[in-house]
Amino acid sequence: QVQLVESGGGLVQPGGSLKLSCAASGFSVSNSFMTWVRQAPGKGLEWVSTITIGGGSTTYATSVKGRFTISRDNAKNMLYLQMNSLKPEDTAVYYCERSGVRGQGTQVTVSS
Repeated sequence: QVQLVESGGGLVQPGGSLKLSCAASGFSVSNSFMTWVRQAPGKGLEWVSTITIGGGSTTYATSVKGRFTISRDNAKNMLYLQMNSLKPEDTAVYYCERSGVRGQGTQVTVSS
């Protein structure tokens, strides 16, 4: 069955960087629209970024554009989110998602 397992979160100072990973099984990331979403404390889910099938066109929420980069490794069946210039407001649990299915999430905390 479809499984997604996120990793790579942690505590980072403002201005720092993290790279999140999402290990996929039960399907191929190369044949799927893949998305990162996040949920900040006390708030609803927020769309962060999507990468499309094939050519891999990418889109980003305005709040992260220019700072975050979504990518995938088809050979490893992995999805990534490189996050640079992190801000306290990026603090959230980050999930990778495919067709409404999400993993358990990975916590990102941006704080000095």
